Amino acid sequence: MALHESGEDYLEAILMLQQEKGSVRSIDIARHLDYSKPSISRAMALLRESGHILMGEEGLITLTEKGRQVAESMYERHRLLTAWLIRLGVEEHIAAKDACRLEHDLSQETYVKLKKHILEGESE
Repeated sequence: MALHESGEDYLEAILMLQQEKGSVRSIDIARHLDYSKPSISRAMALLRESGHILMGEEGLITLTEKGRQVAESMYERHRLLTAWLIRLGVEEHIAAKDACRLEHDLSQETYVKLKKHILEGESE
């Protein structure tokens, strides 16, 4: 099963919430993403079936290794692209929104080249 953009967003949100709160429940994701609880429940079922998350009996959600890899990749892209857009003069809230769109659409090859260019520019 291919992971869609929304699945990547859910995994990234889980990672961010785990870092912030330690433990994550569906309601935390719903509040963070401003989605309905039924939407989150359906998405969590699909992510569990695809092997990206585990759900404990007490409702705690954890990332599997497969899910963590996707989440960390998306989160790295998001942070790098947001910071870069801000340095270009884009307002922070717009940069974050645009980075969220870009992080999903860039090929791995383009992202690697862009990351290299951005990081080389920081060292100058």
